[in-house]
Amino acid sequence: MLDFDWSAHPLGPPEGWPQSLRILLRILLTSRYAMWLGWGSELTFFYNDSYRPTLGIKDEWALGAPAREVWSEIWPDIGPRIDTVINTGQATWDEALRLFLKRSGAPEETYHTFSYSPAPDDAGGTGGMLCVVTEETERVIGERRLAFLRELAAEFSRSNNEAELLDAVEREFTAHPEDVPFAMVYLFGEDGETAALACRAGIAADHPLAAARVRVKDPESVWPLAELLARHEPILLPDFDRRVSVPLPRGLWDRPPRDAKIVPLMVQGDSRPAGFLVAGLNPYRPLDDAYRGFVRLLGGQISAGLSNARAYAAERRRAEALAEIDRAKTEFFSNVSHEFRTPLTLMLGPLEDELRERKEGRERLETAHRNSLRLLKLVNSLLDFSRIESGRMQASLVATELGRFTAELASSFESVVSKAGLKLIIDCPPLPERVHVDHSMWEKIVFNLVSNAFKFTFAGEIEVRIRPRGEYVELTVRDTGTGIPAAELPRIFERFHRVQGAKSRSYEGTGIGLALVYQLVRQHGGEITVSSEEGKGSIFRVTLPLGVRNGLSGFSPAESKRGGANEGTSTTAAAYVEEAEHWLPEEGLGGEPPVVHPGKARPRVLLADDNHDMRAYVARLLAEHYEVTSVPNGEAAWAEIRRSPPDLVLTDVMMPDLDGFGLLRRLRLDPKTEAIPVILLSARAGEDARVEGLDRGADDYLVKPFSARELLARVQTHLNLFRLRSETLAARRLELERLVAERTAKLQETIGELESFSYSISHDLRAPLRAMQSFAQLLSDECGPQLGDLGRDYVRRILAGSGRMDRLIHDVLIYSRVARTELPLGPVPLQPLVDGIVEGYPQFKASRVDVRVARDLPSVRGNEAALTQCVANLIGNAVKFVAEGTRPRVDITATTADGRVRLFVRDNGIGIEPEMQHKIFGIFERVSHDYDGTGIGLAVVRKAAERMGGQVTVQSEFGNGSTFCLELPEAK
Repeated sequence: MLDFDWSAHPLGPPEGWPQSLRILLRILLTSRYAMWLGWGSELTFFYNDSYRPTLGIKDEWALGAPAREVWSEIWPDIGPRIDTVINTGQATWDEALRLFLKRSGAPEETYHTFSYSPAPDDAGGTGGMLCVVTEETERVIGERRLAFLRELAAEFSRSNNEAELLDAVEREFTAHPEDVPFAMVYLFGEDGETAALACRAGIAADHPLAAARVRVKDPESVWPLAELLARHEPILLPDFDRRVSVPLPRGLWDRPPRDAKIVPLMVQGDSRPAGFLVAGLNPYRPLDDAYRGFVRLLGGQISAGLSNARAYAAERRRAEALAEIDRAKTEFFSNVSHEFRTPLTLMLGPLEDELRERKEGRERLETAHRNSLRLLKLVNSLLDFSRIESGRMQASLVATELGRFTAELASSFESVVSKAGLKLIIDCPPLPERVHVDHSMWEKIVFNLVSNAFKFTFAGEIEVRIRPRGEYVELTVRDTGTGIPAAELPRIFERFHRVQGAKSRSYEGTGIGLALVYQLVRQHGGEITVSSEEGKGSIFRVTLPLGVRNGLSGFSPAESKRGGANEGTSTTAAAYVEEAEHWLPEEGLGGEPPVVHPGKARPRVLLADDNHDMRAYVARLLAEHYEVTSVPNGEAAWAEIRRSPPDLVLTDVMMPDLDGFGLLRRLRLDPKTEAIPVILLSARAGEDARVEGLDRGADDYLVKPFSARELLARVQTHLNLFRLRSETLAARRLELERLVAERTAKLQETIGELESFSYSISHDLRAPLRAMQSFAQLLSDECGPQLGDLGRDYVRRILAGSGRMDRLIHDVLIYSRVARTELPLGPVPLQPLVDGIVEGYPQFKASRVDVRVARDLPSVRGNEAALTQCVANLIGNAVKFVAEGTRPRVDITATTADGRVRLFVRDNGIGIEPEMQHKIFGIFERVSHDYDGTGIGLAVVRKAAERMGGQVTVQSEFGNGSTFCLELPEAK
């Protein structure tokens, strides 16, 4: 100031300056608070030492220059504020305003809290403007970065695997683009030579820099990956926007990042980085230590998240491996139990009937014989599998004309395939030489593959084909069935594994058929593969070596012998074919027609079981007493129930398409069927199985094998209970409906009378109350001195009490008007409505209250007057209920989703206790009696919102403010 040549300046030497300017400069220069002064028509720029860091390089020439030149880059932001101060003489206030200053030669993102005050001249007018300022750049940006890191950590805490973690990274980087306009995370593959793009934010998928894969040794790559792998330290890429030939993403800014940074992602326990983070840097912030530390922390958080996710995945794989062993054992015993108990029931039941009646019954004997064969097949399969697993099975090879032998085995299924409306193609011509196979094993291979194809094929054809392939022979079993999901193909030959939810002719099976085939093929030194397309069918290919091969498991050349094509064939086919025949659907709904006896109407029982013999047996037992309809699966049962609800449902648990539990769930969720009694039939014995069935809503649980007398007794008991329950419920329902109707009518009448009374009495009370207020005021104004201190205090209390009464009556009238008056609804723009309320209410002035209203608020469907009352009440509450000494702050924002608009009013007030939050919208309910109020304002908001088709809710933490949400339909 002393060295400046003021004689050449338009202001002239300091000796001629106005006294007011000299006083202002004395205050400015001696203050340790950052200030600058603009004086005169040109707003000549003066400042003190504390303000010099804000100027930066402008400190060399700013003194004495016009303020418009000093701050030319931000003049569009501050110029109007200065004009307001000069023209009106009123000060301004801005908190944490973002300004892009060129104090280092380039625009820089900064934040400032400042006030512009009028500077008086000697004549009493306004000679200039004084600015008192606090720079808050470090605080604002620090809080922003801290919030980013905090929210990223919170997302990671909810991520259990690597995919979820990467989704969280992408989500959070997209939500916080200020300091990282674009980002990418690459993860190295197992070879360590390539990295795949794992997630990205702020950069398009087709951008040249967002390559799906990058190579470490790629000479054209812009990423110095070799250096990164060598140093394990973040690497800065300065002037990155000039080093690449494509435009960089800008994010929120109007220019792309100048610099980028890559950060290695180190996973605990690995010496090499697991990947790297690419971060574009804010073009308006210098890369100082704080910025470097922030980017390093981002990389560290992602690294820690990857470490946790991979450790969790490894632990889960270990747990799954142990669980898989237990699950395989559990599935095995569960399935085997089901398969063993069903045929036992069907053998014991008919035999007990024969012994009791002492007469021959061919049909019953055939049932027992058929299921005995099936049980024998199951036991043999289990024994074969057990012997293979223990290494005790040896193949007895016979030189066989395999084409003719395979054709004979496959032809056993011609009849049943034809009955199903399918075509069986057998293409097995003679082979150039005999093939050494174990006949018993080959039978099981062919029978299992063909019966499996039949089980999952409902239309089209099944083809069995055999062809020589060089030194091998290939058997192909192709079908046009339901196919196998791609995810299930790798596990299709695992023991006890079954494709859950697959459509099939029956749910029966142990899950060892294909696993047994796999082992039997390996016993021959061959291989089996499968290819399948879901919905189009599957192809199983078995390849066997021609001749006898040394080193094959379980046999040697000395064990082989010659035999004819039909040598060693057995009657094993009967068990497979008879079982397949009972998978065929019946007429109509897929079940037997209902068994009906003439005479009076009898209770109707619906029976669902996928085993034909079981359905026939149980239907015979029940037919003497009930009308019985039987179906083969849960879907058919549900269709029959929807068509004609039965009096009782008797269902097996394990069935195709829809099992017993699924059927039970549908019954209980449908109000029309929820009361129908359900008895579950299952081969799963034990307390746990019974409890599970009853927990899911079954009325009873019957374990196979069961006696006929027990079944009949339980069915009759539950039908009786159902009849009594239905009669009782019907009577109670009628009585309840009558009482509800009476009470509703009385309540509506009472509500109407109360609303009319409150409206009328409020109007009637206002006239005497206004008279009381007027005379009390006159008494205070005209007779105040004669009243004395005590009299004046009484008058003051009368005025205060009558004022509260007046507000109460006013609020009651508003509530009654909202409750009684029809509200015409239409589109209401929220932005002008909220802005008008904030500007038009004196108690919301900016000098007293900090009200922040978001821009571009949407429009709602509502009533403008009622909506104005609602918003004004919510803002008024937010301003009123703050702690003493706290400046009220209100934030008003809105969101739109699913055709609904949610207007949020957040405050920094005292909050609402949890037990009050569900009461606060009731009439005369108050948060605290320490604050003035009638307890009607929020009740008015609730009533008005409901009348406009919306609602109002609150979320609050006691002592930390509240957020009210007014939800209304979006204006279309």
